[in-house]
Amino acid sequence: MALGRFGLCCRSLLHDTRKRVFCAILQPGWTESCIGAKRHLLSEDVIKLQDFQQRKLGVAHLVTGSKGNFIELFNQKLQKNELILRDELKLLLHLCQSADDMVTARDAIYRYHAENRNLAYGEFKFGPLFMRLCYELGLEELAAVTLTDKNMKGFFNDATSFNIAMDMLFTKGSYENALEVLRTMKNQGVPFNKDTWMLASATCYKLNTPETFKICMTLIEEGQTRGDFIPRHAYCFAVALALQQNDIEKAQSLYSQIMNTDSRLCQNLKVVILANSGAVKDAISILSAAMLPETPPFVKKLEFSQEVLDLLRLRSGNGPHMMRVEKILSQIEQAGQVTQQTLDELLCHTPTRRRRPVEIIKERRISRRTLQPLHSTLLSE
Repeated sequence: MALGRFGLCCRSLLHDTRKRVFCAILQPGWTESCIGAKRHLLSEDVIKLQDFQQRKLGVAHLVTGSKGNFIELFNQKLQKNELILRDELKLLLHLCQSADDMVTARDAIYRYHAENRNLAYGEFKFGPLFMRLCYELGLEELAAVTLTDKNMKGFFNDATSFNIAMDMLFTKGSYENALEVLRTMKNQGVPFNKDTWMLASATCYKLNTPETFKICMTLIEEGQTRGDFIPRHAYCFAVALALQQNDIEKAQSLYSQIMNTDSRLCQNLKVVILANSGAVKDAISILSAAMLPETPPFVKKLEFSQEVLDLLRLRSGNGPHMMRVEKILSQIEQAGQVTQQTLDELLCHTPTRRRRPVEIIKERRISRRTLQPLHSTLLSE
């Protein structure tokens, strides 16, 4: 009964479309840990960790002083094999703040899935919620084990859950586990989205073995056959993997499928491809084009990695273009277009959060004083 009352109290908050936030009780360290979270691939727009933490704060405010009691009651409910209601599970997942709490949460989602395996969960998806909890608390192993458990098939039926888990594992350098999560996602028939493609290529690139090279190429070929949208960043990781595997022809083929190659990353990859294929003259042309004087001063010029330029210098050796290479490299450096970031750092750059467009303020047509429609001559009131 007590557990039911907690669920009733918080149901309106969990369904509140306005996402109320109780900033007054913001605990020190929460914001800092979120902002300082080290993510290599997915932006905050995808992870949505800050939004999740704000919701948690709101729920914590509503049940202040009762959090521990609630989780204790939930444990008793699990021990008695009582039915778990959807809103109770939502509330539990919003109150977890430690690894011990997550043990209860894990047992709860296992029980909930077993009880509702053949029923639709409605529009609400528990998977991303559980994965954001694991992300926040640094429990990447728990996330991977839960996702890949055959008993949980169907519970994580969305790409977001798998993407968050793979990003978490990628950040911690647990690439083998990330690949296993990817295999599970594919075997369960969960459709890939653009973030999945990027994470899949990135994981294979980091592992850098003949097997993962084959996996990456097979996935891309299957996606192209189905007509899936494969983003530029995914192709870039695949190109880099092909270069690491010394398959220049495949790298060129993959690069040719990138629609827009004007980015800094693409141009650096192009120079590497040309340098490794012996086309030093063409590489020089790319560097020269990047220094064209007609570039407006407010447009940021392309930067090239010192690592890439060193490779070009090495490949030119004592060849006929050695002097031209040295000259263009000197000019590039003088122009301030050299970065110390490695190609790997350029590849694993976390995209910045997209800015939400500012809403255009609509012209008022109701008087604040009389609440009557304004005439055209009074629209400036």
